[in-house]
Amino acid sequence: MIAPFSTTHGTAQPLDWLCLAPHPDDAEIGAGGTLIRLAKAGQAAGILEMSRGERGTQGTPEEREAECVAAAAIMGLAWRGQLGLPDGELADTPEGAARLAAALRAVRPRVLVVPHHLDRHPDHFGTYHLAKRALHLAALKKADVPGEPHRVSRVLLYQGNADIRASLLVDVEAVQPEWEAAIRAHTSQFTGVYISETVTPEIVERRRARLMYWGTLARVRYAEAFEVEDPLLVEPERL
Repeated sequence: MIAPFSTTHGTAQPLDWLCLAPHPDDAEIGAGGTLIRLAKAGQAAGILEMSRGERGTQGTPEEREAECVAAAAIMGLAWRGQLGLPDGELADTPEGAARLAAALRAVRPRVLVVPHHLDRHPDHFGTYHLAKRALHLAALKKADVPGEPHRVSRVLLYQGNADIRASLLVDVEAVQPEWEAAIRAHTSQFTGVYISETVTPEIVERRRARLMYWGTLARVRYAEAFEVEDPLLVEPERL
């Protein structure tokens, strides 16, 4: 029997965009500005945590879930959920892929945003590979997965702990206050002592420097970067 995912914020519903986060706070850091911008535009944006972050140096799973709920409200998310896979062991497994495929069928995202496969953190590149299998299962009519088959229209990769070759940039200057507030909602991770380059009180300053770099390339102040594996079809008149 496939264990159900849990809803931590909002209601499970068809989503325009869904971001997969290996741990609580990853989505805010890597794609938070874009998700906030989408929500402000009236689109249904959501986050699904793969794990509860139970092996993190700071914060309990209960504290981190409460922080996720607070951040979701700040971001205006339509839904936030928790898959409950083991922290530190995220990988392409049949069981994990079936559970993720069931979640994809339940919230039926049009666009799926996943960590980059070159990320140095094993749980991040593990989530990428797990998502690839789950996407396949979710679309298969005869897959042993609850729910009606669903095919995601587009997959984007977001930047975590490694550089990427950005092929899509999103202007996020207008949502910087909400983006910062959503990150700071994860108080167990971003207050107190410095633990690493990602668990630090300097997280906003460090990540905003990246946003400014990508913004320079896009001729805006701040931009979030994504990599697209499949070519984008564009209207040339709009370039």
